[in-house]
Amino acid sequence: MSVGEQDDVAAIMGGLYGDGIIGVKRAFAPEWADRLREEIMSLFEEARAVPGGALPRGPQRWYVEVQPERISGFVDIATHPWFVAVCEAVLGPDYRIVEVGFDIPFPGAADQPWHRDFPSPEATLKGRRLNSLAFNLTTVDTRLEHGPFEVAPGTQWDDIPAAKDGMFPDKALWERYVSRAVQKLPQRGDISARSALTIHRGTANRSSEARPVLVIGVDAPDATNADHHDLQVTRAYVDSLPPIVRDHLMYRVADELTQVIQHHVIEGLLEADYG
Repeated sequence: MSVGEQDDVAAIMGGLYGDGIIGVKRAFAPEWADRLREEIMSLFEEARAVPGGALPRGPQRWYVEVQPERISGFVDIATHPWFVAVCEAVLGPDYRIVEVGFDIPFPGAADQPWHRDFPSPEATLKGRRLNSLAFNLTTVDTRLEHGPFEVAPGTQWDDIPAAKDGMFPDKALWERYVSRAVQKLPQRGDISARSALTIHRGTANRSSEARPVLVIGVDAPDATNADHHDLQVTRAYVDSLPPIVRDHLMYRVADELTQVIQHHVIEGLLEADYG
């Protein structure tokens, strides 16, 4: 998306209702992304020391939820004009940030099966409306050998009633996704927004380094993804937030932050045949 289109509602809606994914280059400085990577890797080491803190998403691939205040750049993201414009255009003025986490495919991560992140709600299947978005921010300059994110544009509208858990299309349908597949190669400082219903997969990481990606989930008021997440904040932190962040954050106040125990388990990624 070009600079002139960044805040254009028609371009935002056209991209997310069309391909299902849009992005902006160089939203943040590379050095900002480097700091984010250091924080993510440190938080990962903490999380995997706690049962349920780091959730496997396939061989050598992990997902961790984290408290917003432990990501120093969270407010930078949540106040970025493009982030706000996308949320308001697609989800409405009362959008809610419900998830902060990160995905790390390490060397040896395998091709995932094609899937969406949760079953399609009636708002999308029948109402033809997107009521949630996932924002991704890479912390490395992605190369093909890193195992980039692969997406089948336009498939957020697919009805896959026989799919396992409403998320994993039968292999007989995979040719449709393979024929549409686009591999994304974001660079440090880039940000993307996508419908998590668009059929996608992580691909095999054949490099010698991890590829950490920050994920921020955002809902419209009628979506229910907050039920699967636990956004903890301390009172001092929430009081320090600018209204544009605080008023859109789904949170519970905790006297002391504790490791987030994962609730959004994607069983199909654990049961897949990676042989």
